[in-house]
Amino acid sequence: MNIILLSGGSGQRLWPLSNDIRSKQFIRILTGEEGRVESMLTRVYRQILAADRDANVTIATSKKQVSSIRNQLGDKVNVCVEPCRRDTFPAICLAAAYLRDLQGVGEEEGVVVCPVDPYVEDSYFEALKELGGMAERGEANLSLLGIEPTYASEKYGYILPVSGERVSRVDTFREKPDAAAAEKYIAGGALWNGGVFAFRLGYLLGKARELLSFQNYGELRARYESFRKISFDYAVAEREKDIRVLRYRGQWKDLGTWNTFTEAMAEPVLGRGILNETCSNTHLVNELNIPILCMGCKDMVVAASSDGILVSDKVQSSYIKPFVEQMEQQVMYAEKSWGSFTVLDVQEDSLTIKIVLLPGHGLYYHSHEHRDEVWTVTSGRGRVVLDGVERAVGPGDVVSMPAGCKHTVFADTELKILEAQLGENITVEDKQKYPLEVAGRAALSEQEPR
Repeated sequence: MNIILLSGGSGQRLWPLSNDIRSKQFIRILTGEEGRVESMLTRVYRQILAADRDANVTIATSKKQVSSIRNQLGDKVNVCVEPCRRDTFPAICLAAAYLRDLQGVGEEEGVVVCPVDPYVEDSYFEALKELGGMAERGEANLSLLGIEPTYASEKYGYILPVSGERVSRVDTFREKPDAAAAEKYIAGGALWNGGVFAFRLGYLLGKARELLSFQNYGELRARYESFRKISFDYAVAEREKDIRVLRYRGQWKDLGTWNTFTEAMAEPVLGRGILNETCSNTHLVNELNIPILCMGCKDMVVAASSDGILVSDKVQSSYIKPFVEQMEQQVMYAEKSWGSFTVLDVQEDSLTIKIVLLPGHGLYYHSHEHRDEVWTVTSGRGRVVLDGVERAVGPGDVVSMPAGCKHTVFADTELKILEAQLGENITVEDKQKYPLEVAGRAALSEQEPR
């Protein structure tokens, strides 16, 4: 199975756990196998491999999400990076050209496209395999997965099939309706449009050439910024006549708000916290290393991270986005391809950060013009390089780097460092990168995917 996972999101609806870098699919809050905490991304990837061990998985995403994907999945998946945001049709076209030109996928092969973050049963991915087979056999130009509705939702678009058979031709589509219209659609056999579809690779590339006029992946990527924003539904699905829908009756949830996200939590408390006996239907998620006590809370969600604290009625939490948009604050926590960082303290002339480096990874070899830095190793073993000189470091070691000093660090084991940045003009732009080769090892960090 060739599968393209669409990974987007602005990171606002699940604030403060989500931010501009960590969208909802990267939040580790779900309970997976053997009780381990996992994200929606790692859950979906695990479910894909359970359905098809040989699945060829490609994630279509933006530059700012690449590090989080690499942090959680490593090099197990292909990553097709959009140069800029241009909605789903250009993104899918870019991924399709990536499959053909860089992955060698044949134009006669079937390709399935779906969101990266559905909360579903394993049977969903068996249905995706079936959908891919329908596409590869040429049963229709476009094959969709339609979700059996469980209520008259105003949040989803609807697919109106010609019949109630398991596989049916599609009559038409309807955008997100009001409740009365949704009831009418469902009574007529309509299905939720979960944004899942399949096609032969050559079919999609033909549509891409017709609408975007390009020859190959390199040209498409080079001209990407010039394309207008347009959704796949509008550009292709709503204009296609030869289209089928496969009816899916299993569990399917869109965990897009705190109200729905907490429904997937195995326990009401994650992290350090207590709900006393007077609390009901309340969930607490705490990423901070301080305890939180909730008393008498009913139908509430409490979430705390380095980016902020949310205390909200569950229904009201669905309306969080405009309030988060008013907040001006730097990202305080992010997962990177090499590990993670957490901002601990921000002062006028200093910044303190906790850095966690994964074994075998390191930072760019770089220097700063306007600030000094001090590293204090709190755990683990590794090596620092200062102006070309390498030395080993371990717990308790302190490394000072004045402005202009070229430096990097490599982790032999998981390495935890407290970094103090000192200066009057501390900005992320104040960084000059250099090539480095030490003992045959190149500096690693946030590299673009192959």
